[in-house]
Amino acid sequence: MTNYYNPKEITLNFAASVQAKMSKPVVKFCLLAVLGGAFIAFGGLLSVLVAGGMPGVGAENPGLVKFVAGALFPIGLIIVSISGADLFTSDCAAFTLAQLQRKISARTFLKYLVLSYVFNFFGTQIIAFFMTQQTGLLQTEPWVGYLHQYAGAKVDQSFWSVFIKGVGANWLVCLGMFLGYASKDIIGKCIGIWIPVMLFVTLGYEHSIANMYFIPTAIYTGADITWGSFIVQNLIPSTLGNFLGGALLVGGVYWYLFLHED
Repeated sequence: MTNYYNPKEITLNFAASVQAKMSKPVVKFCLLAVLGGAFIAFGGLLSVLVAGGMPGVGAENPGLVKFVAGALFPIGLIIVSISGADLFTSDCAAFTLAQLQRKISARTFLKYLVLSYVFNFFGTQIIAFFMTQQTGLLQTEPWVGYLHQYAGAKVDQSFWSVFIKGVGANWLVCLGMFLGYASKDIIGKCIGIWIPVMLFVTLGYEHSIANMYFIPTAIYTGADITWGSFIVQNLIPSTLGNFLGGALLVGGVYWYLFLHED
């Protein structure tokens, strides 16, 4: 007896997660989304605290610092998955699977994605403002400089560049959730999630929910970034890219491969 599922079983498990979420009252779903945003933000805080505290290493080997940040950030998504919290970006794939199976309507699809997105934002701000800015964790050097540079680089890009990086980010994030459903044990689930998520962070792709933590935290700590530039130059294109990457490249592709009847 194997301790993992095959790809078709994984796809069915991923799609079935939608029904579990929808079986809860809307208030509970929204609370799960708040937790999802908070847990992703905790992963972001950890990655900045450690990677940002390595300026000497970064000067000699910037790739190593990127890898350290990438290696630590997935802790947030692992907590989301194991604790049953909700995340907009993984919902892009899961709810697409359910919609293509005709188990939910387009209206329900949009309703839950919007609720997840909005309440993920609230969760990220709890960590960004109260657990980061109010505690002063990132308000001294070298962390504040690292954070401001990191957030500034995310805003200082073309719409198209952020959009494409958003596609790549959620392709990998949803693949991480997909691989997490492959395992029947906790260790296997953690490894399955960690590999693709580590990859997207190390490569510098754009994850809208993570950016709801990184960029507002930079704003709260005095970065020369406006809320308008954050929303227009990063959040909108990264969200659109995230949706396409998750819905098409994971939800759509795996539905066609394993659930579509020819």
